[in-house]
Amino acid sequence: MKTRTETDSIGSLEVDEKAYYGVQTLRAHLNFPITGQKMSPSFLYHLALIKKAAAITNCEAGKLSESKRDAILEACDEVLAGKYQDQFIVDPILGGAGTSANMNMNEVFANRANEILGGERGKYNFVHPNDDVNMSQSTNDVIPTAGKMTTLALLDPFEKELTRLIQALREKEKEFSHVLKMGRTQLQDAVPMTMGETFSSYASSMERGLKRIETASLELTKINLG
Repeated sequence: MKTRTETDSIGSLEVDEKAYYGVQTLRAHLNFPITGQKMSPSFLYHLALIKKAAAITNCEAGKLSESKRDAILEACDEVLAGKYQDQFIVDPILGGAGTSANMNMNEVFANRANEILGGERGKYNFVHPNDDVNMSQSTNDVIPTAGKMTTLALLDPFEKELTRLIQALREKEKEFSHVLKMGRTQLQDAVPMTMGETFSSYASSMERGLKRIETASLELTKINLG
């Protein structure tokens, strides 16, 4: 494997010359081999959306040049389309409250943007991962926001499946409405009831849970910046 030398405030590391990630990503990968799993594709998608929005806004504010914006946006759109998934090598469970996950995205975008502008991976002479891609951002804002966006996105299919379960339980309520059984209270026999009533209680429990999820999800629309 051919490598390139990249340096951060701690020192230098040899990074695969073909990698779009950089030294901080590699350092986190080496320091936090906790689960061996990859970050959620949905999380990466929403983190990329935040980076795209930041690049657009920073350009409108006059802080980021149009050429840098366009290169970052092209890199963002490629990741949003599912490219470079193998370049996000940081473990989903790590120290630093998501700093390394944030930098993994920043470095991938910076290296791809540099490549688009005619530069080399690892040089950052056109687009810098921290100064440009991460401009006006903090991990403490970016990561919780991406996490909330991801959770909201994943809640939709979850709620649909939970609704299907409730419907199935309601069908069993009708199917077993004529079947008598002993009720139970504190592990003791209690007032007789039907098996249908038992399924009804299961369905009611799931319905209450679904309402709690819907209520709690409203809180996820609030981000750290307000």
